[in-house]
Amino acid sequence: MTKRTVLGMKLVLWVSATAPAAWLAAGFFLGWLGANPIEKLTHVTGMTTLVLLLTTLAVTPVRRLFGWNAIARLRRPLGLFAFFYALLHFSIWMVLDLGFQLAWVWEDIVERPYITVGFTAFVLLIPLALTSTKASIRRLGRRWTRIHSLAYVSTALGTVHFYWLVKADVRLPLLLMGI
Repeated sequence: MTKRTVLGMKLVLWVSATAPAAWLAAGFFLGWLGANPIEKLTHVTGMTTLVLLLTTLAVTPVRRLFGWNAIARLRRPLGLFAFFYALLHFSIWMVLDLGFQLAWVWEDIVERPYITVGFTAFVLLIPLALTSTKASIRRLGRRWTRIHSLAYVSTALGTVHFYWLVKADVRLPLLLMGI
């Protein structure tokens, strides 16, 4: 695969991955997000996180099935974008929804199982983001692979978080769990 093709793939990834954030930012400031903009921000950032996590985990099977090794170069930026949206999702909930009242945040985490699971999924992504540099990969060696297997646990917990959040039509959460 040529350098130009890889650059094109990265460009498509960056444009695609930043589009939801750009749309949400414009919608927030221009009033496009409906009657409950905080809820819309929370839902879109959560869904974007799940889609990016699942896409990140799909890189290896796609590479193995189709012999398309160049796609492996997209795994790190996909994972970091997933973390970005998870951080945004958590921050919107903590700051905009709960007003940065840490007592309320802790109370929600302890008392609401779907938030407990979602928060756990988020916390598990933190060491992945912090160790996603080439220097960390070299320094950690085989431990890096074990640490990064937490992506599977975090994704599974994220789908459970979504399933427990949805009250009526659970088809989409079940589909994401199946994937």
